[in-house]
Amino acid sequence: MKIRLLAGLLALGLAAVGCGGAKVETSPSSSAAPAASGSSAATGTVKIAINPWVGYEASANVVAYLLKNELRYNVELPEIKEQLAWEGFETGDVDVIIENWGHPDLKKKFIEEKKVAVEAGSTGNKGIIGWYVPKWMADKYPDITDYKNLNKYASLFKTSESGGKGQLLDGDPSYVTNDEALVKNLKLNYKVVTGGSEAALLKSATQAQEQQKALLFYFWTPHWLFDKVDLVRVNLPAWTDGCDADPKKVACDYPEMDLDKIVSKKFADTGGKAYELVKNFSWTNEDQNAVANDMTNNGMTGEQAAKKWIEANTAKWQAWIPK
Repeated sequence: MKIRLLAGLLALGLAAVGCGGAKVETSPSSSAAPAASGSSAATGTVKIAINPWVGYEASANVVAYLLKNELRYNVELPEIKEQLAWEGFETGDVDVIIENWGHPDLKKKFIEEKKVAVEAGSTGNKGIIGWYVPKWMADKYPDITDYKNLNKYASLFKTSESGGKGQLLDGDPSYVTNDEALVKNLKLNYKVVTGGSEAALLKSATQAQEQQKALLFYFWTPHWLFDKVDLVRVNLPAWTDGCDADPKKVACDYPEMDLDKIVSKKFADTGGKAYELVKNFSWTNEDQNAVANDMTNNGMTGEQAAKKWIEANTAKWQAWIPK
């Protein structure tokens, strides 16, 4: 997430709270070079980074399932936060980032300057980050959805962590966010409090609805949460091209993004049918939400949820398989 995830780029590390726990399959080969025709051996290994939000993991598991079961590749799914995943293109630890939320700075560094990564097309998902309140608050305080009125309601959002100001709850520290700059530049009497994970945001949003608790929080689409909890977006100053160019001076809303895939240059050059599948992969927000919901709420592993979706959507995924 989502521009989507990573203003802080400080929280590097493996394993993210809130993701379902990726299963890793190992292989003696770290390349994805095709095997000889008719071979029963695995074709190679593809390393798909798992970034810390369930929508990303849903996409990764569907692609991984097809790589394993249709094209006979081994797949590794290491849990790696965003910036470290990009660094993996240079070290050889990552072949694929399956859902990228903007990151023009990282594209410049790793695609244009270091030339170790390339773009691999759209995922088909439209990503939007924003600030949200539960619908009951918008019903009770109709003008609360205009940022100009947030200071009037700051006392409603005070917590033990917000230091006498209203709380704006953010998620994983690695997520891309302009929220600190927005609070400062829009002169809002709020403090950004990091919840620590996607799971923390989900818990807070659910409690806000069930217990009529005040909540102002950072969130994004696509996400299954909008099918479970009634949320209303706060209107920030409209995004215009270039308004967020300087991270310290941002005073505008987040843009809608066409989420894309990034792969290592080596994988693009030598990945064969695995690379073609990744490049061809494209689905809708609704598709992703269905898999993510099964993973989060229906007790399924990523592989089980992927298998369920694949069995129900044969025509969609067959179009991704290289001829």
